[in-house]
Amino acid sequence: MTTYRKFDWNRARKDFATYFNDFYTYLASDWTVTAVGTGTSALADGAGGVLAITTSTADNDARWHQQTKEGYRFAADKKLQFVGRFSLSDATDCDFFAGLTITDTEPVGGVSDGIYFRKLDGTNKLSFVVEKDSNETVVEVGTLTNGAFFDLEFYWDANGDKIDVYFNGTRVAGVVTTNAPNDEDLALMFGVQAGSAAARTLNVDYVGAQQQR
Repeated sequence: MTTYRKFDWNRARKDFATYFNDFYTYLASDWTVTAVGTGTSALADGAGGVLAITTSTADNDARWHQQTKEGYRFAADKKLQFVGRFSLSDATDCDFFAGLTITDTEPVGGVSDGIYFRKLDGTNKLSFVVEKDSNETVVEVGTLTNGAFFDLEFYWDANGDKIDVYFNGTRVAGVVTTNAPNDEDLALMFGVQAGSAAARTLNVDYVGAQQQR
């Protein structure tokens, strides 16, 4: 299956609150951008639209993007989905986060609540995290390659006790909701932090989320 198959626009118009950005345009005021160092966030050439996020050149320089409002919340009886397509210039020597979290200006320091994908410095292994009050359920879901785009999706269908996790269009895990953050509003977020004294670039092809009304 593809990432889009569950992202049903006809259904979303009536039954879901939906956000989707293909980055043909980028409006900085839509985002709270937390920067360590300088760096840039700007549209780049690429079929389908691309937002290129590039850190400056010191170790731990970073750029984190969050929607300005927390517009999502995990609920047992409401379907919830996140999708995104990304690439990293260096798939090992950086930190990468994307998903739904509480507003946090430094996710590498420890997000306390969220449902998100995470890749830490020093590895090219991607994990999926379900976290409430700093209690995490973590599952490894994929391996990243320098410069190669990868598709991410999680989908809670308000049924059973597991969140479906997809990597490059394939379901790779069902993660229990024991630590689902059901008492916090969440914001869509993504970003990158350099793992050494060199610029790192995160390309975002698209990103979106939807929640059942």
